[in-house]
Amino acid sequence: MAFAHTQSTSWQDGKRYLWLLSPGIPVLALTLLLIYQFVWSWPVLLWGGPILVYGLIPFADWVIGTDTNNPPESAVQELEDDRYYRLIVYAYIPTQYLATILGAWIVAQGNAPWWGIAGLILSVGAVNGIAINTAHELGHKKGKLERWLAKVTLAPVAYGHFFVEHNKGHHKNVATPEDPASSRMGESFWQFLPRTMIGSLKSAWHIEAQRLERCEQPLWSLKNENLQAWLMTVVLFVLLTAWFGWIVLPFLLLQAFYGASLLEVINYMEHYGLLRQKDERGRYERCQPRHSWNSNHIVTNLFLYQLQRHSDHHANPTRRFQALRHFDDSPQLPSGYASMLIPAYLPFVWFKKMDPLVYKHFKGDLTKANLQPEKRDALLAKWRAEPVTYHSADSDPSVDEVALAAARKAEQEQDRLHQFECPNCGYVYDESQGDESEGFAPGTHWIEIPDTWSCPDCAVRDKVDFTLKQP
Repeated sequence: MAFAHTQSTSWQDGKRYLWLLSPGIPVLALTLLLIYQFVWSWPVLLWGGPILVYGLIPFADWVIGTDTNNPPESAVQELEDDRYYRLIVYAYIPTQYLATILGAWIVAQGNAPWWGIAGLILSVGAVNGIAINTAHELGHKKGKLERWLAKVTLAPVAYGHFFVEHNKGHHKNVATPEDPASSRMGESFWQFLPRTMIGSLKSAWHIEAQRLERCEQPLWSLKNENLQAWLMTVVLFVLLTAWFGWIVLPFLLLQAFYGASLLEVINYMEHYGLLRQKDERGRYERCQPRHSWNSNHIVTNLFLYQLQRHSDHHANPTRRFQALRHFDDSPQLPSGYASMLIPAYLPFVWFKKMDPLVYKHFKGDLTKANLQPEKRDALLAKWRAEPVTYHSADSDPSVDEVALAAARKAEQEQDRLHQFECPNCGYVYDESQGDESEGFAPGTHWIEIPDTWSCPDCAVRDKVDFTLKQP
């Protein structure tokens, strides 16, 4: 199924009002919990979250199908500027909190059977796990309000460090062995889960430690964005525990863990086995469409702010969800994210579905894949074939070598102040102003900044990729 549009300046988004399905998730959960609490105490109502995530959305994806249409470039800026889409993202947060509070209240009442409480944990956890995607959309934006709301959204799921690690860690290291959120071919989800949870926590702490050291700020202070986000969780959980009693604390912790696991199972799918190659200088190639698994199944995309168009998101992290594009040469999952959840939980099913796709993607040369180290020899022996060169279109043009040379020349001119621009997202480093949030005081020359420093807005480009901004 496709939503066709006329390629003109009068282009209209045919899914404009269907995007309301995403903030509709906590509304649906809240409605079911209210019915259970005040109208009909049927414990099956407490299982609404997993029924939706594992049943109804995959079924709807199967029935409705895919949509590969892209907005024309002439319409992108208007889409980006339309506040309606921002309000859709903001709308998730109030009902997310209400569903969490009502869930805790139901637990505190002590009337639900154990299997009803189990469903309640999964339902509230699903609301807060999917909320991480809301935080993901907000956290990539440049405005202070949206970034602050991202931390607020992460508080109920106790995963505040995602704000730091995802933006400045995952997007820099995606599809490499250094990235804890990129899964390896031959690695089961149950092996990946502790590796990514622990690794992402360590990575977020290390990233903030480096930033605060540059800023000459103490690590253990509220300048630390990890501590800011975690403090929001502590305050929320303490308030709910003080209000409803200690009985709700295990509920809050369990729903948070399940919610975080939903994020990580999606991470598991998104880059499974994919690997960026190193160039002759030892740097990883820039992230391209071929480094993310994608899906164009409409219903899951509507619920997840088009997260399944993951290649364009990694190429252009600050691009808003409504403007993300499909690329014909991006690797495609067999079905939507929601439909792949159960297979991801079952290693033998997952490997049977995905390993042949990884093999096909690399044209039989699995030496170019991201392989589970202890299974590397076995996988190479099983899938042995002659290597074939594979080319993929980049979603973003290569940087002009002349422009790079101009930047290298300008950074040597310390008697003048220059501006340097990220070729991906347009972030500008002005030597006269510096960037105090990154630890660079006004007047800090470009040559004084480490070559490994990444753009603070998109993390897709390092300092050495920046070009000279012409006056």
